[in-house]
Amino acid sequence: MATTHSQPDLTAAPQPTPPSPRRTGRWIDDWRPEDTGFWEDGGRQVARRNLVWSIFAEHLGFSVWLIWSVSSAFLVAQGFAFTPQQLFFLVALPNLVGSLLRLPYTFAVPVFGGRNWTMISAAMLLVPTVGFAIAVGNPDTPYWAFCLIAATAGFGGGNFASSMANINFFYPAAKKGAALGLNAAGGNLGVSLIQFFLPVVVGGAGVFGLVKASEGGIHLERAGWLYAALAIAATVAAYLWMDNLGTARSKPREQLRVVSEKHTWVMAMLYIGTFGSFIGYSAAMPLLIKLTFWVPEPAPLGTGIYFAYFAFLGALVGSLTRPLGGWLADRHGGARVTLGAFAGMIVFTLGVLVTLLQLTPNPTADPGIAADNQRWFPIFLGFFLLVFASTGIGNGSTYKMIPAIWRSRAVATTTEGTPEQSRALLTSTQQASAALGVIGAVGALGGFLIPLAFSAPWVESPLSATTGAFVVFAGYYVVCAVVVWAVYLRRSATADRV
Repeated sequence: MATTHSQPDLTAAPQPTPPSPRRTGRWIDDWRPEDTGFWEDGGRQVARRNLVWSIFAEHLGFSVWLIWSVSSAFLVAQGFAFTPQQLFFLVALPNLVGSLLRLPYTFAVPVFGGRNWTMISAAMLLVPTVGFAIAVGNPDTPYWAFCLIAATAGFGGGNFASSMANINFFYPAAKKGAALGLNAAGGNLGVSLIQFFLPVVVGGAGVFGLVKASEGGIHLERAGWLYAALAIAATVAAYLWMDNLGTARSKPREQLRVVSEKHTWVMAMLYIGTFGSFIGYSAAMPLLIKLTFWVPEPAPLGTGIYFAYFAFLGALVGSLTRPLGGWLADRHGGARVTLGAFAGMIVFTLGVLVTLLQLTPNPTADPGIAADNQRWFPIFLGFFLLVFASTGIGNGSTYKMIPAIWRSRAVATTTEGTPEQSRALLTSTQQASAALGVIGAVGALGGFLIPLAFSAPWVESPLSATTGAFVVFAGYYVVCAVVVWAVYLRRSATADRV
């Protein structure tokens, strides 16, 4: 790593007192994280404070983004007569919108400032949360209105891209893997916590049955009002305790240059496999468990596995292993760790597939079939959690690879310690942040495609649609593993090794 003790300020005149001269609106114009003295003399504390509140805001965004993943499984119980295909589409729709918003959200950070955009994006979460509370509380709400409100939940998915782009500017290259991993994990945990707490909050039971269902029935609107209040809290926290970086400013046209880079699209393909799988499986898991292992009759308790006890575990495991992936990538190289993650995803996805092939479809209320399928659930869940763990490690390692690719080019084409290298490193950070947005946007499309693959209206049996989907997913992971080796690890690819 090259350290520069005299990096020029490209956006404003140098201020006399580092590390954080300010202008109106909490702007920092002198920011040199690669300068060891600057970093130790207060820069670390400023970066850490912004990271903490970025995690809080992103965590909330993920929770709102995935609020439909578990609430959709309660809609029928609350009196809405929706088919499995309609429910899977409600689950998938926020992921589509969230993926499309990631690109403009990334570009918003240099335009508005990281702190300012965190405030705006957190306040925008009031739209899907208040809309959710109103819609689920009215049994006459039409399906198209549900679709429209579910689409606005995609605002929370866009938060990830702007948050990651912002934190990328705050940290030196040697610490980006861990910092970005923590930031992403904090957001990813929002998926798990919404799936864990929503059944408890709405009165649908949870915590492995330790919390009983509400005698007054399910009240989904409670979750909407709770997260609306948290959106206000996140807006206020960003206003009080976050900063904008003047050095993070660049024009969208300059940022869009990354779309012509080969590595942008290679990494986007890999990120579909890691993050796309994480968010897609997280969104689909509650309905997947309910449709595969649960029979609602005989009333009132039914037979089989109750999804609300287990739906949050996958996202929890994937979130906790994401910083591990970043930490491993800092020490062993992002490409090596990513290849290992895809190897795990291949093996464990095949384990899930083998388990599903042992099940008998149970479209009728046959307690015997449900009990037989129930015996396979612990094996299914174990393999599925290992898939989630692998996606989390892969998420962390791929996000370490992205800034490393652009930085390695800046270092290779300039002389160490020169002003030219300082400018090249700043430019590489700006381009890497733009690449994070493009790659994150494309990768998140997996969260839309995976629930649709599970619903597969052209396949008569839901279980057949599920097994067929896992065959396709395993094949995609094989292709991704080959790409990682061919582009970043084989000897002839030395220049691209990260």
